[in-house]
Amino acid sequence: MGIAIAERAVEPEVTAEVSWELLLRAWQELDIPGGWRAEIRGEDIVVVPPPSNAHGLVASKVHWTLKKIAPEGVEAIQNVGVRIPALSKLYIPDLVFIAESDVSLDQPGLASANLLLVVEITSRGDAEDDRGDKRMAYAKGEVPLYLLIDAWDRSGPTVTLFSEPRNGDYDGAQRVPFGKPIAIPEPFGAELETADFPVHPGVPKHT
Repeated sequence: MGIAIAERAVEPEVTAEVSWELLLRAWQELDIPGGWRAEIRGEDIVVVPPPSNAHGLVASKVHWTLKKIAPEGVEAIQNVGVRIPALSKLYIPDLVFIAESDVSLDQPGLASANLLLVVEITSRGDAEDDRGDKRMAYAKGEVPLYLLIDAWDRSGPTVTLFSEPRNGDYDGAQRVPFGKPIAIPEPFGAELETADFPVHPGVPKHT
């Protein structure tokens, strides 16, 4: 099992012999600095530094906007583990929505299949993971809706809602630039405004 800092994984000391249960146990026993996050990615535990202020601001805006319109009994939780055992992965997305009745208090992290919506906000160093590996992992884990807020999109900041998971990816995708609303289907049934999402200096804006 290897531990990597800021997306740079090291070679694991043990490969095939490392079980999912052992990785989970090691993850639970990690003592990492406040604000940092540790994720299980295959046979590695990757430690990621705290996000930027702009990143946190977007997470807060999405949290409170969608929480207001979520059905009673649906909770918004930031920075909680999401288990995808079929892929030996445990991610810590920026935000998830889940029925409170589906939150287990005696298991590490949340079961991906119980989630209603996962939100990831890209950082400069992990944008490709959010766009690719995590998208496919959430689809494999039967997460019905994956909201990707990509402030580092090369064509300009965008928001994409992936839906209809099937065969390890999403069949549906709705994409808008920052500044345009995006429709979030049931159980939310409303539009998410993106006009006040901050744009990082140097990132091209849509015209």
